[in-house]
Parts: sequence; structure tokens; C-alpha cells
Amino acid sequence: MPITDWKIELIMVPVSDVDRAREFYERIGFSIDHDQRVSDELRFVQATPPGSACSIAFGEGIMSPDVLPGSLKSIQVVVPDADAALAHLQGLGVDAVGVDELAWGRFVFFTDPDRNAWTLQELPARG
Repeated sequence: MPITDWKIELIMVPVSDVDRAREFYERIGFSIDHDQRVSDELRFVQATPPGSACSIAFGEGIMSPDVLPGSLKSIQVVVPDADAALAHLQGLGVDAVGVDELAWGRFVFFTDPDRNAWTLQELPARG
């Protein structure tokens, strides 16, 4: 029987400074769901964007050593209003750019302190 209900739960984000990343994501509105230090070598932080069923995770000792901080080049998140998202981020001092208008949506772009790239998309009206 095929699996018919797939949901993305967690995206790993490579960062160089866990506390700096936590502060950044919390400042832009993510909820910090977990921040657990399992040992001196292992810390796990999970953060979720507002309204999302999918979270991100970062920490110490949880990424493969060949995955470098800043190497994630596009995490795309749907937002209800690209203009409001841009104003929100810029109001917090985030270097966000946009709004780029394309046939398949309106887009805002920003990076975290390690230069992991994010895209916020306002979907076009359907119909």
C-alpha cells in the first residue's frame, strides 16, 4: 500500500553559533520548541515559523561535518502578505529584499547570520 500522507517535519539548518542563530530566529518570530543540551558535544534546538507544521533544527554535534554553516541556499516558506513580511523583517533590522513579482507569486529574500538563504512567497490568487 502506498504512503498517501507525507508531511515534512524538520529541516536541518547548518549554523556556526547556536546562540546567535536562536536569537535571530526567535527575533523574527519563530517559536523555540526545544533547546536541549544532551552532552558537552550535543545540543539540539528546534524552532518553528508562525503557523507552520514544519520546523527547523540547528545545534552542536547534530550536523555532518561536511555540511558547512551557510550552505543552505533556499528554504521557501509561504506567507499571506509579502509586503507585510518584508516590512516586518526590515523593521527588525534584517537585510531583506523584494518584493519580486512573478506569475507564480510575490517573493521576499533574506539570509540568517550564517547566510543560509530564505525565500518567502505570497501565493497568487487561485481561480
